[in-house]
Amino acid sequence: MKFSTKAIHAGQEPDPATGAIMTPIYQTSTFAQESIGVHKGFEYARTHNPTRQALEKCLASLENGKYGLAFASGMAATSCCANLLKAGDHVIVGEDVYGGTYRLFAKVLNKYGIEFTFIDSRDLNVVKKNIRPNTKMLWIETPTNPLLRLADIKALSLEAKNHKIITVVDNTFASPYFQNPLDLGADVVVHSTTKYIGGHSDVVGGAIVTNDDVIYETLLFHQNAVGGVPGPMDCFLVLRGLKTLSLRANAHAKNAQEVARFLENQKLVEKVYYPGLTSHPQHDLAKAQMRGFGGMVSFVLKGGFEAANTLCQNTKIFTLAESLGGIESLICHPSSMTHGSVPESDRIERGIVDGLLRFSVGIEDIDDLLEDLTTAFSVLDKKLKIKV
Repeated sequence: MKFSTKAIHAGQEPDPATGAIMTPIYQTSTFAQESIGVHKGFEYARTHNPTRQALEKCLASLENGKYGLAFASGMAATSCCANLLKAGDHVIVGEDVYGGTYRLFAKVLNKYGIEFTFIDSRDLNVVKKNIRPNTKMLWIETPTNPLLRLADIKALSLEAKNHKIITVVDNTFASPYFQNPLDLGADVVVHSTTKYIGGHSDVVGGAIVTNDDVIYETLLFHQNAVGGVPGPMDCFLVLRGLKTLSLRANAHAKNAQEVARFLENQKLVEKVYYPGLTSHPQHDLAKAQMRGFGGMVSFVLKGGFEAANTLCQNTKIFTLAESLGGIESLICHPSSMTHGSVPESDRIERGIVDGLLRFSVGIEDIDDLLEDLTTAFSVLDKKLKIKV
């Protein structure tokens, strides 16, 4: 089946009890057992739930994987992946990584004897130089949050396999519609399903997909043992969102391309980050490993924090808010929001400066979005001129 068909039908057969087309919300914490040790596959909802099972099967199908696991948040999924490690292990991490991931690695898991080295994952030679005898995992985002840098999944995964290192790819920005890391050699794919997969800013969730039997069994055990699982209503909402992912993803990407071009022509913009622009240094890699460029656009304004704050205060459709991937257009100020936990010196070194803004471009009419930005930039231009 093709992607759009799988998104609607994979793991979602009509309910055998009622014939319901939509997967029911099995709002129960426990299940009746026929006799001691005999049941119909469900015992306790932390371990299994039919609604969650449908979601996990669908997610696995969309990532061309054998196994899917759903979680209560993207960070719960990331935390579960850490259970593939033990004290004394070393992890190589792409330095331009979501602030919550950085916080988990640098401020939580390092207390348990796991070492993390943050490097530029765009450079294969840098990755090679940082491999140690105890390196057990390579963690990359591509495209990254918030600078939309790309890592060559195929090349990095091959290098990692040569050293028996597990490659994990956070595929949240691309979504499974635009990119399938398992097909490129990655061992594990992670998502915040809060974002494009859910797509409506009404649910928080996470997911892991893999083809590896051993990795899956380890993660499955810890999913149950640690317990960071989503409730059935959350699973239902993510399943509902998945059904329109292909339609939404195309609309997001189309609008984002236009917004990125608009920003490139603004004199108050120093730099635009969007893989769909020919000016992006990894545009060719984006074309090679992605089927589209996504809905995320980041850019740096002249004038630093004051300029960024002024722009945010003068848009009407673009809304200043955390998160991304919903149908509505959002603005994020990474240095004070998503990446506030990263030390200031590290943020600046990586390019996460006070004038950086990140757009999650929604699926509104593009004419309205561009008019909104034109008005906001006009206000910003006047304010900066008055100040000068």
